[in-house]
Amino acid sequence: MDDLFDLSGKIAVITGGSRGLGRQMALAFAQRGADIVIASRKLDACEGVAKEVEALGRRALPLALDASKWDDVGAFADRIYDEWGRIDILVNNAGKSPAVPSHEVTEKLFDMVVDLNFKGPFRLAAHVAQRMVDAGGGVIINVSSSGALVPLPWAVPYSGAKAALNAMTVSLAREYGPSVRVNTISAGPFLTDISKAWSEEAREKSDNSMQRPGKPEEIVTTALYLASPASSFTTGAIVRCDGGMG
Repeated sequence: MDDLFDLSGKIAVITGGSRGLGRQMALAFAQRGADIVIASRKLDACEGVAKEVEALGRRALPLALDASKWDDVGAFADRIYDEWGRIDILVNNAGKSPAVPSHEVTEKLFDMVVDLNFKGPFRLAAHVAQRMVDAGGGVIINVSSSGALVPLPWAVPYSGAKAALNAMTVSLAREYGPSVRVNTISAGPFLTDISKAWSEEAREKSDNSMQRPGKPEEIVTTALYLASPASSFTTGAIVRCDGGMG
C-alpha cells in the first residue's frame, strides 16, 4: 500500500462506475482500501463490477441510477446513507456526448445532455456536500472534459454543460471548504466504449501533445491523487488529464 494513496476505510461513490473510466477508478480505489458504491443505468453491469470489487476484499454496493433525474439522485444518496452511513468520496463520472450538428439539436436532446452532465452532478454534490461537512469532511471529484476548455463542433450542449461543471467545482469548493475538497478531472480522449464509434485513425492518433488517446487505466493516478490525502491542499482545481490538448 502506498501511504500517499491510502483509502482504507473510506466509502467511495462512483456514478457511471460500471465501465470505462468509472470502472477503472472503482477498482483502483478498492485496491487501496475503499468500499465502493457503483452506479449506472444498468444494474447488471454494476453488479459485474461489484463482484470485481468484492474479489479485492472490499464491500460493494451496486445501484441503478439515472444520474440525470433530480429526484432519483436524491433518493440514491439517501439510500447510501441509510445503508452505509456516510460518503467520503463522491465521483460524478456519468456523462454522455452525442455528436450532433447544432442546427439538428432538439430540445429533448439538449435537455438530456445538460441534465446528465450538469444538473444531475449538481444535485448529487449538493445533496452530499453538507453531510460531508457535518461528518468532518470529504472529497468530491467531478469528471469533466477537454471539450469544456477547447470546445468542439457538433457538441455545443455537451461543452457548455461541462464548462458549467467546471464552474460548479470552484463554487462548491468555496462554499463547503475547508473540510470538503472539490476538484475536477478534465479528461481528454480515452479509449473507452465510446471510442468504438470513432474512426480507426482517431483511435490511434489525437491532436494533443502525446499524439494519441489515453488508455482507461491512465486516469487512475489523477483520480487517486484527488481522492486521497496526497492532494490535501488542492481544491477548486481543474486537473487536466488529456495528453496535452491545445
